[in-house]
Amino acid sequence: MKPFSLERSMVLPVTLDEAWSFFSDPANLVRITPPDMDFRITSKPQSSTYAGQIITYTVRPLLGVTVNWTTEITHVERPNFFVDEQRFGPYRFWHHQHRFKEVEGGVEMHDQIHYLLHHDRFARMINRLIVAPRLRKIFDYRCAKLKEIFPARQPVQSSPGE
Repeated sequence: MKPFSLERSMVLPVTLDEAWSFFSDPANLVRITPPDMDFRITSKPQSSTYAGQIITYTVRPLLGVTVNWTTEITHVERPNFFVDEQRFGPYRFWHHQHRFKEVEGGVEMHDQIHYLLHHDRFARMINRLIVAPRLRKIFDYRCAKLKEIFPARQPVQSSPGE
């Protein structure tokens, strides 16, 4: 079966180093995940991302049911991208690329996710009705939260006569 996918991009008014510092710290994922998911990191806290890093979480993706999730950071190219892949959790397959690129006005953050569900026979229907809308909602929340965390910088204006 062909994996499902989700892509999102947004420009943040930050430097590449600021973007990397924020997104490569696993603790910040809690800040940008909808509260109703009760997302909690259960592994030992680490302040930076590195290839081979294992991170464990609990999350309530649907109907208040708690799910354990284990991911591995498989690729890191500081400050341009990193990849997390699910080792154990709610998906049959999960591959999430986080890319960062300097652009006019800041840094473009691009997420590309490929995933498969456990139930092949009903996967298309489950994805269309439940999983894809939920993922879009999660990333919509993330976008709104990032706009709060990193508000647009106002241009400096000089006073008349300066």
